[in-house]
Amino acid sequence: MVIYNVTVNIDDSAHDQWLKWIKEHIPQVLATGKFKEAKLTKVLIEEEMGGQTYSIQYRAHSRETLDLYYKEDADRLRAEGAKLFADKMLAFRTELEVVDEYTVDVK
Repeated sequence: MVIYNVTVNIDDSAHDQWLKWIKEHIPQVLATGKFKEAKLTKVLIEEEMGGQTYSIQYRAHSRETLDLYYKEDADRLRAEGAKLFADKMLAFRTELEVVDEYTVDVK
């Protein structure tokens, strides 16, 4: 399993608008059919650069579907955020391979 992780630092002046937008954007990414789920998380460590930082983790169906996302959808979907938030948003992307998963049953 591959996780496509997008980490975003958003300037405080655009935070509320961005948060509303990202909650609409994530379903658009999922609608491509390339991912089975997504999680929006807030990074709890304060950044020296200021602003607020979030991580969006998309679970790809496979390496191949993630590659298809890059080829067929990524540019189009990234463009809107870049246009709306330009210099107010800094994003970087990483790919994570799930090696193993563990759970605990609480009784």
